[in-house]
Amino acid sequence: MGVALGLKKDELKNAKEYVNEVLALVKKKNPGETEFHQAVEEVLHSLIPIIAKHPVYMDNGILERLTEPERLITFSVPWVDDNGKTHVNRGFRVQFNSALGPYKGGLRFHPSVNASIVKFLGFEQILKNSLTGQPLGAGKGGSDFDPKGKSDGEIMRFTQSFATELNKHIGPDIDIPAGDTGVGAREIGFMFGQMKRLRGAYEAGILTGKGLEYGGSLVRKEATGYGTVYFLNEMLKDAGLSLNGKRVTVSGSGNVSIYAMEKAAESGATIVACSDSDGYIYDPSGIEIATVKRIKEEEGKRISEYLKTHPGAEYHSGCSGIWSLPCDIALPCATQNEIDENDAQMLVKNHVLAVAEGANMPSTKAAKDLFVKNNVLFAPAKAANAGGVAVSSLEMAQNSMRLRWTFEEVDQHLQKIMKNIYQETKKASEEYGYPGDLSVGANLAGFKRVADALVSQGVV
Repeated sequence: MGVALGLKKDELKNAKEYVNEVLALVKKKNPGETEFHQAVEEVLHSLIPIIAKHPVYMDNGILERLTEPERLITFSVPWVDDNGKTHVNRGFRVQFNSALGPYKGGLRFHPSVNASIVKFLGFEQILKNSLTGQPLGAGKGGSDFDPKGKSDGEIMRFTQSFATELNKHIGPDIDIPAGDTGVGAREIGFMFGQMKRLRGAYEAGILTGKGLEYGGSLVRKEATGYGTVYFLNEMLKDAGLSLNGKRVTVSGSGNVSIYAMEKAAESGATIVACSDSDGYIYDPSGIEIATVKRIKEEEGKRISEYLKTHPGAEYHSGCSGIWSLPCDIALPCATQNEIDENDAQMLVKNHVLAVAEGANMPSTKAAKDLFVKNNVLFAPAKAANAGGVAVSSLEMAQNSMRLRWTFEEVDQHLQKIMKNIYQETKKASEEYGYPGDLSVGANLAGFKRVADALVSQGVV
């Protein structure tokens, strides 16, 4: 690596020491935040060659500035259930970095949400948003509220309470949240209505992921899944491959999964498995995506319902077994760390050709290393799943211009952005001595844009 870049041993040594010092500081200042530590460690170690080549980043403390959120907001969210009982959840918003633009990132409602989860997601968002080439800073947020089993009234009351506090900290030129796990068009609508009342103004650009009736963008629902497959197609094409005729396993059955399946099928692939948090379905002859859409989007039921109309398929309880199924392409689109080293070994044993991450950090470091070692094409989350935030940026642009683009116009913009992300990621991996390692390439390409902006803006 050092020889290829023309770097001296002492330059690499100094960069390694700097990276290790910053990593130790992050762990000391954020004890017990394992997800945040994992995300920071993976990124920082990959940045050693660019730090060595550009010592100005050390001189300006860029890694310290990058790993410390500009603002972490924690607040209580009291709400009343249908029986009149009061509950209190915890809300979060991390405004991580604004070097490239206003803070941008989703809101997650899930019992697992805590400071570590929000900070890991926000940190990853810095590089992801940078890779899009759009003028976006990075943020993330949410609550440990569990929407499962709650009535529409309960979700509305909780969401309005959450929005009342969040409203104090955001704005079209400050911080623009969007949806994420547990936060869809319904929740965004409740938040938008509450903020409109509180502000006494119609500010369409305060949230993205809105309904089409009040400023939302076409393709937003499909964007992350479509974008993952657009990136995958570029990666396969470079290797002389295509999705046509390939068997694809997809974890999850939400928006990301459904539209990744839809776009992969359009490219000639056969979707053989998908899942939800209870278990997974398997059909080697091909899953009917329209049925999955009906069950999950229209009826809100569990994926096991699929067998009622497709009795030839198999249903298995539990999620981890999905990666033991033979497939050519794996698309982890459910949650973080869902593919561990054992799962990766099973995929490699079954001759998987490519893995493209639709979820945020769904593969552990050991799994990623195994894929790279065995020459499995690997599309990292911060590059492959950037389609969602890319179309959120396009929604912001439409709101600012008081325009609405057609589905085809937005989709064309999305395809162009994802192709550019692939090319920039590939170029950086080659330039800094990691040819073919798109995980490192994504970190390097995303980092350089943010780092250069921070250097230019100085220290306040």
